[in-house]
Amino acid sequence: MTEAFAALSRGRVLQYHNVTPAHFWADYHPDIFRLAVIARLELASLASRTDLAFGDSDYNRQELEALGFARTGVFPIAVNVDRIVRARPVPTLDRWLNDGLTNFLFVGRMVPNKRIEDIIRLAEHYKRYVDAYYRFIFVGRYDGVPRYYNMLRALIAELGWQQDRFVFTGPVPDDELASYYRGSSVYISMSEHEGFCVPLLEAMAADLPILAYASTAVPDTLAGAGVQFAPKNFEAAAEMLGLLAFDDDLRARVIQGQRDRLTCFLGDRIETACRDLVEQFQ
Repeated sequence: MTEAFAALSRGRVLQYHNVTPAHFWADYHPDIFRLAVIARLELASLASRTDLAFGDSDYNRQELEALGFARTGVFPIAVNVDRIVRARPVPTLDRWLNDGLTNFLFVGRMVPNKRIEDIIRLAEHYKRYVDAYYRFIFVGRYDGVPRYYNMLRALIAELGWQQDRFVFTGPVPDDELASYYRGSSVYISMSEHEGFCVPLLEAMAADLPILAYASTAVPDTLAGAGVQFAPKNFEAAAEMLGLLAFDDDLRARVIQGQRDRLTCFLGDRIETACRDLVEQFQ
């Protein structure tokens, strides 16, 4: 496909969603490590054979520019948040999520760059310094990198956690996904590599405050929204997690900021951005 694209005479437009750097896979999946290396080599081979290259974040655009792509721009992902805000209730799941524990949510694949182990370490500090009535919920596939998932389970056992306080759901339908967003107190991202991070937009659409490690494209996607932090100070992050969960005034301010940011990714704004970019590069 790469060669077929490059062989076109004109009108070659690439939109780059990023390739996770190979080093994240080195200890867990040699086949994906190999594919990640090849993918970045193929991307670089297109630099002189592409008329226009978009990143879906400025972080991605800068990667394209560094590889030698001459004409670059930013065209963000158009996310259908209706599947979150207009989802049907799931009464059984909703009752379970409202059983008295404070729910913290992550959505995405259980893969090394997401640093799920750092969410588990954050939970240890949260339990020690903030509150013992918690539950951390991880929604998304966990069977893609078995060695990594087994490491997470081993870490939970090593720390002596109750297994029911860490819930790995696997993939879920949209109605259940929406319930997890509605029934949680804070969305957590400790990822060390993101090209865009769609779940951040879904969390904003669900009015779920975000606590995120400010890495790679996360600051581009959030701009000034949510609560971002760096470096990874687990004690400070645990304290902020508690404030986001229980301080109503802070929650309200953060949610309003997220609502303002979300408008940049919806409906007419995306269509206008697309038209402006096309006109700019004609």
